[in-house]
Amino acid sequence: MDVSRGVIERLVENGVDTVFGVPGTQTLPLNETIETRDDIRFVMARHETAVSHQAWGYAETSGRLAATAVVPGPGDMNAMNGLKNAFNDCTPLLHLGVETEPEIRGGDGIHETPPDTYDTVVKDNVLVEHPESTAVVLEEAIATAETPPKGPVRVGIPKNFLTMDVPLATPATYSRESLAGVADRDVAAAADLLAAAERPVIVAGGGVRAADASDELRRIVDRLGAPVVTTYKGKGVLPDGPDGYVAGTLAGSAAPELLACLADADAALAVGTDFDAVATRSWSVDVPDSLVHVTLESADLGTGYEPTVGIVADAAVALSALESALDNRTVAAGDDALERASEVRQATSDRLADLRTESPPITSVSALEAVRKAIPQETIVTVDAGGFRVWGLNVFEAAGPRSYVNPGSWATMGTGLPSGIGAQLANPDDDVVVLTGDGGLMMCVHELHTAVAEDVPLTVVVFVNEDYAIISDDADRNYDLEASEYGWADAPIDFVGLADSLGLRAERAATPAEIQSRLATAIDADEPVVLAVPTDPREPQASDWMRD
Repeated sequence: MDVSRGVIERLVENGVDTVFGVPGTQTLPLNETIETRDDIRFVMARHETAVSHQAWGYAETSGRLAATAVVPGPGDMNAMNGLKNAFNDCTPLLHLGVETEPEIRGGDGIHETPPDTYDTVVKDNVLVEHPESTAVVLEEAIATAETPPKGPVRVGIPKNFLTMDVPLATPATYSRESLAGVADRDVAAAADLLAAAERPVIVAGGGVRAADASDELRRIVDRLGAPVVTTYKGKGVLPDGPDGYVAGTLAGSAAPELLACLADADAALAVGTDFDAVATRSWSVDVPDSLVHVTLESADLGTGYEPTVGIVADAAVALSALESALDNRTVAAGDDALERASEVRQATSDRLADLRTESPPITSVSALEAVRKAIPQETIVTVDAGGFRVWGLNVFEAAGPRSYVNPGSWATMGTGLPSGIGAQLANPDDDVVVLTGDGGLMMCVHELHTAVAEDVPLTVVVFVNEDYAIISDDADRNYDLEASEYGWADAPIDFVGLADSLGLRAERAATPAEIQSRLATAIDADEPVVLAVPTDPREPQASDWMRD
């Protein structure tokens, strides 16, 4: 069988219906094969950095595997940023890197890089050594990507293999289970500890989303009577909102009241989180001494915090087992969990009161709250990194486990728009709104053209403050540099004109009322739309304001 055809058949057999990429002479055999089929689509980006972010947004919002295909060297290395983002977030991707031919490897062939260059940014990096083994290597790679903890896997396929007609070995069936069950002794110890707690708290991370364990988490929350603190990647695993158990998001901008909710608890259940240094302020956040830590990675146990009970298991499996164990125990906690969560949310809201502005230039707080009011609750929202995102962790209410996408500890800028494209393609019947800053959008602005060319009807809200404001703020306060040192107010960008030149509808909204009316209209349009929202470049940074 032609190797290219074998590659695409293997993708389709595994449910992959979208390949993101930038074509080159090396990948054309794959592209040609895709074009002969109606069960898989090639989405052409404008830069390889966006390719892996698009696949990340697709997988984050759907739970399904997406694939990428790029040329060697520059293509592969541009895609490394998104691969590392997916690796940190445990998001499954299959990355096809077309390699230099084996016979000239080491001779500085065009775009050549050593295959092991990519080892540290993916879950696994494998090379097809013989064309006959291509399908087998791919099947094993896909299984690795989809086995918890999930992640991106790179498969290097030499260029000259793709056009060969050889007998392809038939793959075996690979299990997707990394762990089976959970230790009864650990579950019993965890249940004893949590049942005895009078003021328990739960820390929920992205592993809950990856395991599709939101229902299991909610039942534990109800059983224990515990408020929930989410991580960056856990935001949305239970809906935020005025009537729920979610107190807020653990981050560098978390309000003191949220940190007190965590520190003052007499026991904590942390599930699906690695307690990374970003969320915990380099492990300076206090957590209860009585700690149950559930994670899929044994190396996470003891990182920053010493657990009383450590459980290495899938979040859904562990939570289900814990629920059964708690059924046989009397729970000491009272019925004040909703009140505790509400008090934290109210304290956070009170801290934001002075930042709710109606007249231009409005703050990020006002802009984000207006966006939330304007969009349907079930809208999928993809969020770029940047100062507005930090405010959003405190302000923007996530509606569900796969309806809010933001980068975790990698925190790379330029993800919002490409991940929104991936999310819209994965969920064609849903509304998708991208939230991005002007700094982040300019790192991937070319993908506005991808949205037009691929007929992706998302809405892009760009908050325009004409500054890398977090950096300028730090430069002004802590270094001998000017305020707005890294701004560009003297060279403003007309995002309405820019979007129009690329074929998008675009509007400007300067007040909360304008945001709500124009955003609602944009979402109803069956085409990509840009909404430019000027925000105050001199507004305080969330991490400073919320700590005071």
